[in-house]
Amino acid sequence: MTKFVGLIGHKLSHSISQQFQQAAFEHMGLDIRYEVWETTKDELPDVVEGLRDDSKLGANVTIPYKEAVLSLLNKVDKGARRIGAVNTIAKRDDKLVGYNTDASGFIRALEEDGGFDPRGKRAVLIGAGGAARAVSFALIDAGVRSLVILNRSIERGRELAKDLKWELKISDTEVIALSWKDGRTLTALSGCDLLVNCTSVGMKNSASEDKSPLNIALIPKRALVYDVVYNPVETPLIVAAKKAGARTLGGLPMLVYQGAASFELWTGKAAPIDIMMRVAKRALTK
Repeated sequence: MTKFVGLIGHKLSHSISQQFQQAAFEHMGLDIRYEVWETTKDELPDVVEGLRDDSKLGANVTIPYKEAVLSLLNKVDKGARRIGAVNTIAKRDDKLVGYNTDASGFIRALEEDGGFDPRGKRAVLIGAGGAARAVSFALIDAGVRSLVILNRSIERGRELAKDLKWELKISDTEVIALSWKDGRTLTALSGCDLLVNCTSVGMKNSASEDKSPLNIALIPKRALVYDVVYNPVETPLIVAAKKAGARTLGGLPMLVYQGAASFELWTGKAAPIDIMMRVAKRALTK
């Protein structure tokens, strides 16, 4: 019997997960279909409940539901519970279990594709949503010296900083949330080694498609600028960062690595990452 997995989110026209996941299933000879499940907020509980059907193996979860799905699951993996966000749901017997593969995908791309060792470095993070939670915990675990969270809502930024500090306990890592109007923001940006955009600003087919979350004058030339947005390949932030003379890393490697980890949770088999990466790159050039 054909099995199904899908992508749960809202406004998913930018996504290429279906293309590279389906290519991986077919390469491995698995009778699995990856679908895109456009879901409104009101529909979310029923869509998640529908994963209990015998034909379903699980799902990926993306904007804006990575935090909202936690309360709809039977169990949340320790790592995802700690982060406070789920991007992968897998069925275990009759239970729905939530995982977070964004964190490992982010760090793998940062180290392997970005050639960047975060230990002892100063990082600035733009955003405080589900992706930002995974990225911030990953950076803390990787040993960054300091982490500054910039978010449109300072309250949400402070909430994330508070959660990180609770986890840190005796760690020496400095964590602070700042507003864009705070005088310390300019100092943090100019002195950072790594700048990560975890918002959807600049994403294809979004209301902010042609915008960058940061003005070119504020981009630190000595930093690695990492935009987790993968579509388009060169977001407005990446374009601006290159003009400013900074090194850049787009979100495609992170997307594929987190997707490969999801594939393995659903199938129990090693993911064909080379196939997934090749198909993902091709999907973005169409």
